[in-house]
Amino acid sequence: MIASDKPSPAASRERIDYDIVIVGAGPAGLAAAIRVKQLDPAVSVVVLEKGSEPGAHILSGAVMDPRAIGELLPDWQERGVPLNQPVTSDEFLFLGRKRWLRTPGFLVPQCFRNHGNYVISLGQVVKWLAQHAESLGVEIYAGFAATELLSDAQGGVMGVATGNMGVARDGTPTAAFQPGVELCGKYNLFAEGARGQLGRALIDHFGLAEGREPVSFAIGLKEVWEVEPARARPGLVVHTAGWPMRSDTFGGGFIYHQQDRKVSLGFVIGLDYPNPWLSPFEEFQRWKTHPAIRAHIEGGQRIAYGARAINNGLPHSLPKTVFPGGALVGCDAGYLNAARIKGSHSAIKTGMLAAEAACAALHEGRSRDELTAYPASFERSWLHSELQASRNFKLWFKHGTVIGTVMTGIEQWLLPRLGIRTPPWTRHNRQADHASLRPADACQPIAYPKPDGRLSFDRLSSVDLTNVHHAEGQPVHLTLRDATVPVAVNLRSYAGPESRYCPAGVYEFLENERGEARLQINAQNCIHCKTCDIKDPTQNIVWTAPQGGDGPSYDAM
Repeated sequence: MIASDKPSPAASRERIDYDIVIVGAGPAGLAAAIRVKQLDPAVSVVVLEKGSEPGAHILSGAVMDPRAIGELLPDWQERGVPLNQPVTSDEFLFLGRKRWLRTPGFLVPQCFRNHGNYVISLGQVVKWLAQHAESLGVEIYAGFAATELLSDAQGGVMGVATGNMGVARDGTPTAAFQPGVELCGKYNLFAEGARGQLGRALIDHFGLAEGREPVSFAIGLKEVWEVEPARARPGLVVHTAGWPMRSDTFGGGFIYHQQDRKVSLGFVIGLDYPNPWLSPFEEFQRWKTHPAIRAHIEGGQRIAYGARAINNGLPHSLPKTVFPGGALVGCDAGYLNAARIKGSHSAIKTGMLAAEAACAALHEGRSRDELTAYPASFERSWLHSELQASRNFKLWFKHGTVIGTVMTGIEQWLLPRLGIRTPPWTRHNRQADHASLRPADACQPIAYPKPDGRLSFDRLSSVDLTNVHHAEGQPVHLTLRDATVPVAVNLRSYAGPESRYCPAGVYEFLENERGEARLQINAQNCIHCKTCDIKDPTQNIVWTAPQGGDGPSYDAM
């Protein structure tokens, strides 16, 4: 048995065998399942999804490049895949505190040009893909969290086990106890999204990150608004840089006009920010009050909120993606293109490539070895070329906004016009995100304005819009390696950053009558963004999947 964060007792567990087991019903996992069935309908495929249904835990901007889904389903338009709103125009704004500058169209870098792309709800696309996969014979089990890795006698991955249901807070079985199920595959594909629980365990166990640079992450926060008819501009895509970010912090906003007077807007902040007083949630809220942003939503109604950690897609940070018995696909590996702010097309593409490698191996009579054809085909793909072209994007901003902006212009605007698709130089990431925080007394505290209830809001009213639910009485899925660290180190040295970087109010420091501080974990608020697992300066917080089906229940995010 491979070490994972939440092992379960194996006694009395049922075992079910498949040709291919897929963990995660997002775009990568479902694309893999569909591609397998296209290649060989006789291959048995199962997909496990920890959300209550496919799409329940999906959150993305999103503007989709249709290239990958066009390869998966060449007749996707005739089939009715919900890519319904073509991008009609692009704007890129540099924000000052009250003013803004619109970049002339001819100067907009290629990575921010979206002609031919679609404004979508990735949740709706995922629901459609799940239905299509089931029509091909794929078995999808939603509400079952894969929490444990299973190994064979040779040490390879033979499958996963779902978490037990009906377990009390202290770990003992209740009257409603149901043991987990073992699902074993000849090959096992992991598509859990960024910072996946089992993906992280696989990377550690097999040393998949050895020789790679530290992974870079960001947190993306998003809201959906229903706006007044006069403000609706279906197909308009807006990106912003500048205010409210300081020059030492990577971040920017997006506004995507959908159909039916819906507007998706959000803010992305690199998790390598140095100031522990910074709150991504509050930065997002005050960004919406800028005149250039409020013009899109003022007078409208906020109808959805959510947040999710995302990869920054550094090719030289990608782990080895294969190991005996399986592979990492999509954001579980880290294929997002940060320059384009797009990951769904890369998730679909890598899911397809892994599926093709697995099917070829099965036809050769192989099982539970390394699918070396998968990374080899990735290196020959258009996706590899795309990620190489944008490999420096995030890293230039480590030198400040001015240098980041200038070098993005050179690499994404000037060089392509000179016929140079890939920069002839490479920047390197030397430090993990959690190591970037500076002591609180060395940084300027940030005073955020109170929410006005019209454009800006508080955390708890926002969490209500996520439809989050965690069954009472179950073991807490957010654990501490050392219970003394939050007060002795995080609060004392960093002013308790977990109370600010969490976008759902999970962590708060309380004092007793003697003035002694303690960390309270409100796990019921957790919307599964994984930020705490990434940004905690001492790496003391461990995120694990709660009881299957729990967490947010996003509707068309």
